[in-house]
Amino acid sequence: MNRYSSIPYRKSSTGKRYYKFVKYPPIPRIASDIYAITTEGDRYDILADQFYNDSSLWWIISLANSTNYSNNSLYPPVGVQIRIPTEIQSIIATYKTLNQ
Repeated sequence: MNRYSSIPYRKSSTGKRYYKFVKYPPIPRIASDIYAITTEGDRYDILADQFYNDSSLWWIISLANSTNYSNNSLYPPVGVQIRIPTEIQSIIATYKTLNQ
């Protein structure tokens, strides 16, 4: 699945796509969050597929860890602890509300 397929866009008269500005919700810490140590080859989209069965939700894991590690990459640092949010339904609902 294309991880950018859920990002809204519009087309110009020439057919060129222009992506809208995307607003992301805060990702609160909760007691049921999962913590994992990254290994070589981990990517946020692969982790999202592993934990959520949906690679397009990579941004949730990336944002949950953006204050600790660079979110400029699809690859988290190797050998560090990252947080995997578990209550994703409310995060997705807030995302949809922000980007209507």
